[in-house]
Amino acid sequence: MQSEIGNTHADMTADTSKSTDAIEIALVDDDRNILTTVSIALQAEGYVTRIYSDGETALKALLENPPDLAVFDIKMPNMDGMELLRRVRQETPLPVIFLTSKDDESDEEAGLELGADDYIAKPFSLRLLTARIRAILRRAEPDRAIGQGQEPSEPAQSSIERGRLFMDPARHHVTWDGKPVSLTVTEFLILEALAARPGVIKSRNQLMDAAYPDDVFVDDRTVDSHIKRMRRKFRSVDPQFGAIDTLYGAGYSFTDG
Repeated sequence: MQSEIGNTHADMTADTSKSTDAIEIALVDDDRNILTTVSIALQAEGYVTRIYSDGETALKALLENPPDLAVFDIKMPNMDGMELLRRVRQETPLPVIFLTSKDDESDEEAGLELGADDYIAKPFSLRLLTARIRAILRRAEPDRAIGQGQEPSEPAQSSIERGRLFMDPARHHVTWDGKPVSLTVTEFLILEALAARPGVIKSRNQLMDAAYPDDVFVDDRTVDSHIKRMRRKFRSVDPQFGAIDTLYGAGYSFTDG
C-alpha cells in the first residue's frame, strides 16, 4: 500500500480548484476502506479531505501544510497515532480526533493525556464522527464552521482575568503569571467555563456541555483526563499551581486567589 493514497474518489490532495475558505480535514489510517468511506462521507458534508495511510508521510504533510482538523487511527505500523500526535503538537495546535480500539480504554486515556481533542471507538458511525468534527470545528474556528451548515456563532467573548490567569478567547491565548500555556480547544473551553465563575463547582456534565455543545456524548473520564493534562501544563510554568480544585463526587471549580 502506498503511503499516501491516490487515484481514489476520496483523494482530494490535488484539488487546486477548491475555495480558499474550504475546511480541510486530514485522515490518517492504514485501513484503505476506512479512509475511502470516511473521506466520501466528509466530502458529502462539504469538507475537503486529505488522506494518508501511514504516520510518517502524514507527519511531513501536516507540518508543511496543516489542515483545519485531523483524524488519526492509533494503531498503525511504523509511526502510530500516539507518536504522530506527539510530533505534530510540538509544532502546531492542530485539533485531533483519535480513532481507538473499542475494547482498549488505555488507548482513550493515553490519547487524551497526549492532548487529543476527542476520541471515537471503532467501530463507529459516520454520523457520530461528523457530529464530533462539527463540534470541534465550531469551537476552534466558529466563523469558518458556518460554511458546513451550522448556525452563526455568538460574538467573540471578551478576555477573562482571574488572579494570575489571563484568557483571550478571540486569540485562543492563555497565560499564567504572564507565561503562555498552550491548551487544546477542549481544554480551553473547560477552563473558560470554570474561570467564568470562580469558586462555583461545575459538574462533569456541565463541563462536557461547555466543551461539547452539540449534544455529543462523552463520558466522565474524558473530562477528568482533560483536567489532569491541563493541571500538568500549568504546573510546567508554576509548580505550585493549584487553581483547579476537585470536589470528589461533585465536580471541579476554579480558585483565583
